[in-house]
Amino acid sequence: MIETPKASPTVGLFVTCLMNLFRPSIGFATAKLLEDAGCIVSVPASQTCCGQPAYNAGDNDAARALAKQVITAFEDYDYLVGPSGSCMATIRHDFPVLFAADRNWRDRAEAVAAKSWELTSFLVDILGITSVQARFDAVATYHDSCSGLRGLGIKGQPRQLLAGVEGLTLREMKDSEVCCGFGGTFCVKYPEISVKIVDDKIRNIRATGADILIGGDLGCLMNIAGRLTRIGSPIRVYHVAEVLAETRLA
Repeated sequence: MIETPKASPTVGLFVTCLMNLFRPSIGFATAKLLEDAGCIVSVPASQTCCGQPAYNAGDNDAARALAKQVITAFEDYDYLVGPSGSCMATIRHDFPVLFAADRNWRDRAEAVAAKSWELTSFLVDILGITSVQARFDAVATYHDSCSGLRGLGIKGQPRQLLAGVEGLTLREMKDSEVCCGFGGTFCVKYPEISVKIVDDKIRNIRATGADILIGGDLGCLMNIAGRLTRIGSPIRVYHVAEVLAETRLA
């Protein structure tokens, strides 16, 4: 059972590696949305990578070391919120598994996992927000990331929030739930397959006539944006937080 959040909950903002290095505007947009929703937002300086790359590569020792830093940095907040279904799925589902043999750390991992949420799910499912005041003049289509969709059930929440953005027309693409070909190290290990998958995705994006593509995981967005750039497409790529917070790219 999900508890009703208290007034002005404290939220620790999880700054993903990709967001920190390549698109900090997503972090600022996320903080704005959370503060507008009445949250007290902090960004713990001691946070690190969630450890997903190490965990997926089978290096559980490195993954546990990174997980411990995340747990320690965030366990005093009411909630841990991040603009990434991929990272949040790791924290929610994989952290407790990593510490299955260590009762103390398992309990701490489970406590943090239980209060960790992807941004749009937190706004809609926990805070009960159905719309935000924003304007973004564009025709858009939405890509569902594998981790967010299958790991956390992120599907209707971003669309519900985007439906209230003035000036935005959202057109669903064919196979919006199909992988974009990123898959973390998958695109490095199997580049030919990855390119074929992302080209299929771009074909579906173009078919909608959209000006912009929106999504909730920066890894997917970078993969698609990179391919769009290489083929000379004018379609721009935005994280859902940027659209909801009216953040435009230069």
